[in-house]
Amino acid sequence: MKCPIPSNEASRLQAVYAYDILDTLPEVEFDTLTRLAANALDMPAAVIGLMDSDRLWFKSQIGLGVAQLDRQIAFCAHALMQPNQVLMIEDMRLDQRFQHNPLVTAEPNIRFYAGAPLVNHQGYALGTIAVADTRPRTLTANQQAMLQDFSKLVVASLESRNTANLLQKFAMTDELTGLANRAQFQRSLQLELAHAERTGKSFSLFYMDLDHFKSINDTYGHAAGDEVLVKVAQRMAAQLRGEDLLARLGGDEFGLIVRNHVNLTAEAIAQRTVEEVSKPMVLSNGQCLNIGISIGYAGHNRGSASSKDLLTQADEALYINKRTKALKA
Repeated sequence: MKCPIPSNEASRLQAVYAYDILDTLPEVEFDTLTRLAANALDMPAAVIGLMDSDRLWFKSQIGLGVAQLDRQIAFCAHALMQPNQVLMIEDMRLDQRFQHNPLVTAEPNIRFYAGAPLVNHQGYALGTIAVADTRPRTLTANQQAMLQDFSKLVVASLESRNTANLLQKFAMTDELTGLANRAQFQRSLQLELAHAERTGKSFSLFYMDLDHFKSINDTYGHAAGDEVLVKVAQRMAAQLRGEDLLARLGGDEFGLIVRNHVNLTAEAIAQRTVEEVSKPMVLSNGQCLNIGISIGYAGHNRGSASSKDLLTQADEALYINKRTKALKA
């Protein structure tokens, strides 16, 4: 069984992924729209589905009892081919495209289907809102228009959700470096503590700041100082895994949370960071600088410390590191 693929599939998938919604938990606005569609059209089953590359994932569903379907058997794959109209199949057993579909020949024994594509402002069909029944049915023109209206409401909810997520992301992001900011760092630390208590897995917390950063601003100007911060952030981020969190805490201060690294100790991570940051740096004005960084860290094991204790330990370790450097200078 082979399903049709839209000609703009690559761009369509990018549009779906941009909403960052696949595999998220249920949300009341989508469940409400699914119930309204089912009740308004007197249908036992209704879904809001987003079409991934190989599956139809349900953000909300009533009457099917599954979280997703293989794209090859999803009726919605056919609905996507006609983004501006409702796909209605009055009796699946009489349609050659679907009469041998396992959703028709076995549980849930679907006989009727109607799906309205979810078309965003760019014109991409992201998925569908669809209704189904176990007996042959039809929808009037007004009912089909109603289903299309529901599809517009779903898209509006997607857009609203996306805007809210973007605003939250901006609120948690350092504008200069693009790293997480202090608020996100504090939030992530609390989540990491909860994860460690639940699983028993350890993590390390690092506090870092640049050596003599004020002299860079005083000598070369704040624009050069900003460029240094960006380059340092990029150097450190390049050394990290996806699950690690690097944040700019303010000024030339950075924080890092590293979950139990199999191959590297906290000391080794700190040393690698020092070596990477300390490499000669050439600014856009041609000025070559050597930047130093001081690091303090603390490790967490189940039940060993609160967030306040960890932050204090890492801060004290940073102070000791900076004082040791000053004495050696």
